[in-house]
Amino acid sequence: MPEKRVIDRARADAAAGKSPSVQAGEFVHEEMRHIREGEHGARSTKQAIAIGLSKARRAGVKLPPPPPERASPQIRKKAEQDLQRAKSPRPKSPRRARAVARALRRETRRAASSGALAKQARSAAKRRGPAQRRIAARKAVATKGTAGRRAAARKAANTRRQHAAPL
Repeated sequence: MPEKRVIDRARADAAAGKSPSVQAGEFVHEEMRHIREGEHGARSTKQAIAIGLSKARRAGVKLPPPPPERASPQIRKKAEQDLQRAKSPRPKSPRRARAVARALRRETRRAASSGALAKQARSAAKRRGPAQRRIAARKAVATKGTAGRRAAARKAANTRRQHAAPL
């Protein structure tokens, strides 16, 4: 069950007109925090992200399943089930929930490390073409606001400074 503050943040994102993936990001953040705090582990960073997205869909975030060319039929089916689950009043099976929790507790905490997350972000970015990146940048400019743009520009300048070749 997601924490109340995570659901509130996701609702605030929805009210601000942010995309479902941004709303779902709140649940993914929560999942990474749970892993880092030692509540449970995950086999991989991808699995940790998938758990967060599943929680988001079940909490009512209208995040569509990934397109067929990007995901296996099993992943699409699970996403569709999660969306259905959000509409269903049926409670979660305690026995299954316990089994899942026990299995995840046996997994490593490495999936939420900064290195693992960076590696996952890089591999995800490589799959996107220049046109998609341009669209994402334009959307960010449109939705960020003045203060957000200034903060992003400062962050980019610092990053460039850190990676600049020494003189």
